[in-house]
Amino acid sequence: MTTTPTVREIAVLGAGTMGAGIAEVAARAGYRVALHDVTQEATARGLERLRASLARAVERGKLAAGDADDALSRLRPCPDLAGAVAAADLVIEAVPEQMDLKTALLAEACRHAPRGATLATNTSSFSIGRLAEATDRPERFVGMHFFNPVPVMLLLEVVRGERTSDGSVALARAVGESLGKTCITVQDSPGFATSRLGICLGNEAMRMVEVGVASPADIDTAMRLGYRHPVGPLELSDLVGLDVRLAITTYLYEKLGTDTFRPPEILKRLVAEGRVGKKVGKGFYEY
Repeated sequence: MTTTPTVREIAVLGAGTMGAGIAEVAARAGYRVALHDVTQEATARGLERLRASLARAVERGKLAAGDADDALSRLRPCPDLAGAVAAADLVIEAVPEQMDLKTALLAEACRHAPRGATLATNTSSFSIGRLAEATDRPERFVGMHFFNPVPVMLLLEVVRGERTSDGSVALARAVGESLGKTCITVQDSPGFATSRLGICLGNEAMRMVEVGVASPADIDTAMRLGYRHPVGPLELSDLVGLDVRLAITTYLYEKLGTDTFRPPEILKRLVAEGRVGKKVGKGFYEY
């Protein structure tokens, strides 16, 4: 096990795709993990998603069956927020990309988490400083931006807010490294490093589809084979979720004001039609 000395228990708030993935890698690394969502049913779905991911890792020879059982033994599904964070050394918020939802949850978590606990957000674009205002400990608030699927992707983007302490950045990096991630540290800026660059590429690929430059499949093939990207920008958009991509690019357009981040019409149309990507079986592709 590779836990850090100052973090033994992690509370993950949000049991969706990202939250379940974060909880899985934390439990596999030896941390005690409380997994929370707003209802018992949502929490149970997250736990089932996590169990299925562990089973796939065992089936593929990536994880021993005994290690998977050990990881599950360290997991505690907890639909009660106060109970989830009561003993946490690190609280990671991983709910959908909605500012009001995140700030309300972080404020509530602060009321129940130990005073010495560090709070982190998995936001892919929102201001760390703005989210920190919802807490009572901005110096102990940091961005920890994981990538989907969390058990597979090797990057962790650690984001320093204006008031984030050096110690909080160091703790986030240490935890990330203990999870097997390569960490980069960036300053609080709209879209950070990864979302800002990724949205640029994804938006331009969508506009190319709009005007008939090439099909989604050919654009993705061009980037995979011509630039050695492991996945094309439209495939990646489907994986992330087109609704999530729309929320991020809308936010970046509001903050940065450049046409690069103006939401493409095809993206708005697909989201309005409910074609939000792989999670529903259809987006730029059919699944």
